[in-house]
Amino acid sequence: MPSSFKKEELLSAPVCHIDIKPLNIVPLVDQMSDTAFQARNLARAASIVDLMQQDRECAVILTLAGSLVSAGLKQVIIDMIDNNMVDAIVSTGANIVDQDFFEALGFRHYKGSQFMDDAILRELHIDRIYDTYIDEDDLRVCDDTMAIIANSMKPGAYSSREFIIAMGKYIADNNLDKNSIVYKAYEKGVPIFCPAFSDCSAGFGLVHHQWHNPDAHVSIDSVKDFRELTKIKIENDKTGIFMIGGGVPKNFTQDIVVAAEVLGHNDVSMHTYAVQITVADERDGALSGSTLKEASSWGKVDTVHEQMVFAEATIALPLIAGYAYHKRSWEGREPKNFNALLDEKMINS
Repeated sequence: MPSSFKKEELLSAPVCHIDIKPLNIVPLVDQMSDTAFQARNLARAASIVDLMQQDRECAVILTLAGSLVSAGLKQVIIDMIDNNMVDAIVSTGANIVDQDFFEALGFRHYKGSQFMDDAILRELHIDRIYDTYIDEDDLRVCDDTMAIIANSMKPGAYSSREFIIAMGKYIADNNLDKNSIVYKAYEKGVPIFCPAFSDCSAGFGLVHHQWHNPDAHVSIDSVKDFRELTKIKIENDKTGIFMIGGGVPKNFTQDIVVAAEVLGHNDVSMHTYAVQITVADERDGALSGSTLKEASSWGKVDTVHEQMVFAEATIALPLIAGYAYHKRSWEGREPKNFNALLDEKMINS
């Protein structure tokens, strides 16, 4: 039977993005340092992220996994980019394409319910991420736009970073919403890498592009991604990683230490600072919950300034990022503009 629900009723309450700027939560987080469990861990993690800001030699790499932008964390990430708190980003494709770029196109994510009948949602072309809804028809526009961008580029193999720069230029050229992670990173020269770029709307758009251009098309070279991010480590030895979730972005970023050694840079440092927010368990041996101390056994992370926070990102990220923002150690921190460095190196290599 046809559903009594109407699509416009279910898609009527947009998700709003948390703004860390108005509320100084430093005293609250400082109090957490004298408590216990994850509150104390969170406070120490916040102090380590602040140390990354104080250390002018440190390149800060932010990794993003899990459904973050759709859940209201876009503005937190934008504020970190805007204030030179982040020098490079490694992310799942979903956060960058299906969620951030999707919103730059003028679409929104909506508050929903995890108890809704998913058969009804499917009938109405509504996709669900736990208690959040997305209009599937809007997502198809995002897929198509990725194909349009690919069609506009010279055929060849690109890193995901290079393709995401083209996405930032597309936002600028078409006067789209510039309050976007993709656009702000493009503007600031902050490289964004999506090592599994095809695992999102980008994949659908690129499949369409390649299907219709079998002999001359754009492709994404994940090895080039790895090489470019490793180049950053070689050029800027001291690094700090702030990891939201785990997955491919976490491992990809930790592995650049080993990759630099493989390339003959045996004096490269392990990541000096490391913080991870995760709800994954370490006991099954999977990567997402593996501790930073475990990463030290692989020669990837130093153990002096490292902290795991076993908490959900929508709660922990605004507190940690808000603490570092209101400590204001980022003031006077110059943008590293690694996009310019990588483009120059690629031209001259």
